[in-house]
Formats: sequence, C-alpha cells, structure tokens
Amino acid sequence: MAGWPKAPIIYEINTWVWLEELSAAHKRRVTLATVPKEEWDAIAAFGFDAVWLMGVWERSPMGIAISQKNKALLEDFKRALPDFQSKDNVGSPYCVHRYSVDEHLGGPEGLKAARAELAKRKLRLILDFVPNHLAPDSPYAKEHSEFFIQGSEEDLKRDPASFIKVGDKVLACGRDPYFPAWPDVIQINAFEPGLRNAAVAAISRIAEQADGVRCDMAMLMMNGVFERTWGGRAGQRPPAEYWPQVISAVKRSHPEFLFMAEAYWDLEWELMQHGFDFCYDKKLYDRMEHDGAESVRGHLCAGMDYQARLVRFLENHDEPRAAATFPLEKERAAALAITTLPGMAFFHEGQFEGRKVRLPVFLGRRPVEPANKEVFSFYKNLISIVRESQMRNGEWRLCETHGWAGNTNCNNLIGWGWNKSRKRHLVVINFSDVQSQARIRVPWEDIHGRKLRLIDLFSGTAYDRSGDEMQGEGLYIDLPAWGFHLFRIS
Repeated sequence: MAGWPKAPIIYEINTWVWLEELSAAHKRRVTLATVPKEEWDAIAAFGFDAVWLMGVWERSPMGIAISQKNKALLEDFKRALPDFQSKDNVGSPYCVHRYSVDEHLGGPEGLKAARAELAKRKLRLILDFVPNHLAPDSPYAKEHSEFFIQGSEEDLKRDPASFIKVGDKVLACGRDPYFPAWPDVIQINAFEPGLRNAAVAAISRIAEQADGVRCDMAMLMMNGVFERTWGGRAGQRPPAEYWPQVISAVKRSHPEFLFMAEAYWDLEWELMQHGFDFCYDKKLYDRMEHDGAESVRGHLCAGMDYQARLVRFLENHDEPRAAATFPLEKERAAALAITTLPGMAFFHEGQFEGRKVRLPVFLGRRPVEPANKEVFSFYKNLISIVRESQMRNGEWRLCETHGWAGNTNCNNLIGWGWNKSRKRHLVVINFSDVQSQARIRVPWEDIHGRKLRLIDLFSGTAYDRSGDEMQGEGLYIDLPAWGFHLFRIS
C-alpha cells in the first residue's frame, strides 16, 4: 500500500479477548491465522485505515503469578468480571516476556496471515512497543541485566515493593514518577547505550511485521523525565534523546513505519519534535468529559502543525468506556467531534456496541453485555458519512462563534469547516446540556456573492443561505442540548 493517509482512522482490538469470543461464536479455536474472512470483512466495512491488534506479544508467566497475589488487581478483576476465575488472568500485554507473537494467539505465522488479510482489505496493522519496562523473566533480564536500573540487597530489604530479585541481581521495578512501582515488571534504563541499540533492533523487527507501532507511556523515556524519575541510578545523562535516536534509526530502513505515542503531561509537542508521527490527545478527552465548549474551542486554537498530529479518542483500553462516561447524546456529539477534527481518529473495539465495562488488560474474558443497536447504528453511519465525504483530506479551519444582545449561550456552540477543492463541509456542535443559539462565521472568503445550499448529512434536511450572510454576520444556528449539524455545502 501507499504511505499513510494524513488523517487516519484507527480501530483498536483487544486481540486475546476478541479471538476467544470468535472461538465461542464459531465453535472452534480461532487464532490470528484462522479468523473467518467475514470477520475481517466486517471490520473493513467501517472504512478504517488501520487496525491496532493490542497485546499480541508473549505474556509473562512470572507476571501472571505476581498479579495473582495483588489484592487491588484481584478486586479490579472481580469488578469487571464478577465470576472471575484464576484462569481468566492471562497476564498483562504490557508485561512483555518476548517480542514474539504469543503461540496462544497463533504465533508469528498467525500474525503474518492476519496482516495479509488486512492488506487485502487495504487495512494497515499497528502493534505495541513497551519501551519503559519488561517482564522480570524476560530473556533480556538474564542476558543483559545492564539494560535495567540496578538495585542492591539493601534496596530490596528496605523497599520490597519497588525492587525484585532476578537471578543474582536486584533490579528496580518499572514505574512512572507519580505512582508506586509496578511489581510485575522491571525498569529499563533509557540512558544505557546498549539498550538503545537493542530497542532499535526490537522495533525494526516489529516493522517487518506491521505498518506502525503504538509506544506505551512514551514520555517516560525522555531524558528530562527519566532523570527526574531515577536520578543517579540511571547513570550519566546522554547528550542524545532516546526517541530521536531510536526513531531515526528505524526509519532509515522503514521510512513509512508510523510511530504513535501514548503521551501525557503536556509533552505531546516535544515528542512530535522527537520524531513521533502522532501523539495521544488526552487533554481533549479530559476537556470533553469535564469541561464545556469554550474549553474545547480553546484547545482547538493551536496551530495545525500540532492539531494534525494528535490522536483523538473517547476511549481506549486504559480509559473508562465511553458509554459509561458520557450520556448517549453527549457521546454522539463528542464522537462527531473526534471524527471530524484533524489528526488521527481512534476507536476501541466494543465502543460501537455501547459496552460499559472497562476490562483490565490482564483478563482474557469479558462479561456478556447486550449490544446497543442505536449506538452501533450511529457510529456506522458517522464513519460512513465522514469517509464518503473525504473531508479529512482537505484543509481544516476553526469557525468564529458569536452572539448578540441578550444571547447568553452562544459560547456553547463550536464549529469548524473542511475545504477540499471547493468541496466544503461545516460541522457545528452544541456542546452543552441546554438549547443554544449562535452565529457561526464560516472560514471561506471566496463565498461572497454566492447562493449556497447546506445539506445536513445526518438528517438530509436542506437549507438555502447566502455566502454574504455566512461570511458576514454568520450562519444562524439553533440547536438542542448536544445537538449538531454536519453540512455539505454546494
């Protein structure tokens, strides 16, 4: 396939759980090598650009044993799966034993077959890379203990929750600077030169098997963050940053390989400068969940060199389910927003069915939940409309919104336009729980003196308006709570 589109639409699948459910539905063991073609067809029918098969790498037996003794984790397992049994804990996909496809899922040949089926349907493949830590029983832990943050017997005695004995070595457990250590993983030393070479080799092998990689907690490997987290234990800070060194080396041999960063703490822009093609936009998610339209609008005022490289989402395997977080009307408004903004649009398997239970990534089984046909129909229609419009290939611009004397709720409305060879689309959303009115000034100067027809692609309703009005005082919009328009303008 040609290179990645500038604004791809991605679908994340919890691979282990998905294959278990396909096995039950088809009454035979299904692996990545034997997924029925109609299942791939159903995914492709949505019009995604890529599938992220989350959690394909070998999981750690030692990690499973450690997690089975973790009271907090066990409580979380039972919250999600009331009839939880120990066999349901198949291990965290982020406690990687080796970067080889788990044999339970079909092994390397299974992944090769799955990628071929995706490629037939013009779907690219994204896999995981976990730069910050590995399983304590990983072969690297024994063969290259120097790649990890070292501890001492005294450290182990003083703080057994943060250190672990691996062979005759004491190594630090993985962590980020704001939370206690993760007891089932050991901390990679981002400052170790040999480790960086090993990371290049590991990602290069992934690049032979996929079209892109999602890098877990990418900001933890930045020199400044790593130094603040580990201090003198990390050794001397290297002059080169981790990600520019790693990404540039991989892209020399795989120039089209996509790097996506899970990123937080306002470090998204810096990670983009380090070479990432896209970074999580957790800030937009938080603004849509907790704030109103003005907060969202402020976020969208950033430059296009930033906006176009953000990953917009309403849920993923780390976040609560959208259906459990947003009322249905608000979820629809937010879904329209993430699908029609610049950057990557990202959806999570189960989101379209309205699932509400956030499943811990350790579990290989999830509870039965009835599919919400209304939610499914909305998402299918939304993605179809946006794909057919091809608006995401055009030029995006935020609209001006204003009111008039006595109009107190104009700021509840936000709008933006897409223009591709004069094929124009306008999105307007009332991101509030009250009926609101406003004037929306569209961002196209060349519509003066023209008569325009606006067709709402959801309702089919048509409106005739003048370009002078839409560019002058602005298009008058009156929307109910969480209401929206997606207009095609001709």
